[in-house]
Amino acid sequence: MPAPQQWTTRPVETALAAAAAVVLGAATVWTDAAGRVLVGAAALLLAVVAVRDLLLRPRLTADDDEVVVRALGRRTVIPRGRLRARVRTGRRLGVRTTSLELEDAGDDAVLVVLGRRDLGADPEQVGARLLGHRA
Repeated sequence: MPAPQQWTTRPVETALAAAAAVVLGAATVWTDAAGRVLVGAAALLLAVVAVRDLLLRPRLTADDDEVVVRALGRRTVIPRGRLRARVRTGRRLGVRTTSLELEDAGDDAVLVVLGRRDLGADPEQVGARLLGHRA
């Protein structure tokens, strides 16, 4: 049986978010009161993003039997036989975005949307691999 395929946020992106949080946190010392609030909030947000990235490794795992998506506090498991995968491309604020939608055909309440940052790869290629096609 082949090893499961896994996708996750690229480590360099997580490291950059953590480094930026540290730099912004240190910069609050040299700003005025209003600046401390804004820069401190940005530092806190980036720290949360970095911790989230570390906790949700790997974000998506697929083997012959099922697809597992990790989220904060839960795991979504979709059996391969019920998996529907679709790639959506759209424009938002003038920027082209591509996302991978994973749906459980047997449970209408299960819809997971993952972007390039979540997967660390092109959502179109990940979708093709999940459906058994070569990209």
